[in-house]
Amino acid sequence: MKKHPRLTHGNVWLFGAVLAWSLLFLACSTTRTIVAPTQIEGADFVGSAECATCHSEVMEGFKHATHSGLTMEGPKKIDISCEACHGAGSKHVQAGGGRGSIINPGRETAVCYQCHLDKRGEFALPNSHPVAEGKMTCTDCHNPHKGNAITGGGTAFEGPNETCYQCHSAQRGPYVFEHEASREGCVVCHSPHGSVNAKMLKTRNQNLCLQCHFQQQTGGGILIGGRDHASFLTRGTCWTGGCHEAVHGSHASSSLRF
Repeated sequence: MKKHPRLTHGNVWLFGAVLAWSLLFLACSTTRTIVAPTQIEGADFVGSAECATCHSEVMEGFKHATHSGLTMEGPKKIDISCEACHGAGSKHVQAGGGRGSIINPGRETAVCYQCHLDKRGEFALPNSHPVAEGKMTCTDCHNPHKGNAITGGGTAFEGPNETCYQCHSAQRGPYVFEHEASREGCVVCHSPHGSVNAKMLKTRNQNLCLQCHFQQQTGGGILIGGRDHASFLTRGTCWTGGCHEAVHGSHASSSLRF
């Protein structure tokens, strides 16, 4: 007769670990219905067609918006793209409009977090845009009602940096000597929602610059841009070591120096 393996402490631990990972996998792979985190008490869903009676201009632009495909599951499944973010709208309709009868995602970022939960975590990092403090909202940078929620880039007429330049106009230029990375967008160097690094940089110290600027190690030297940087790299970052301070662009030096 074939003997069963002996039950040991190690076997029990292994079985428990496998079971835990299995449950975690099932939890992460389960589809969950998302509902608006805040609702007007007593309100019911009316459908986006009802919203169009007063907000026809917004609805026309919304047809081609990034968020236009939003729906919510439920016993009364209807097209409620608007109410997926603004909450059930029956009270708003009955009141003939008004701020107190509908949810305004521009004032309540928790509405955005119901789908973009990862951004809540990024805004909690040491360096971030002051959304958590209430000084900014998601709609300051993103347009949820028309076109791409991310302004500029791709085939859009506006450049990828136009959203950032609304507040950071000093970085717009033009410069006699521009930093070519700016053509690719501010997000090449910065994490727009939040970062553990100062100035919301994606990577700390000179490692950020070395993502684009090729480094070649030779016998006793480190060539970057055809010049030995071995003695420079110990001074700090490329922009604080007294070399390339004009990181966005310069009017005086092609090496981005003031």
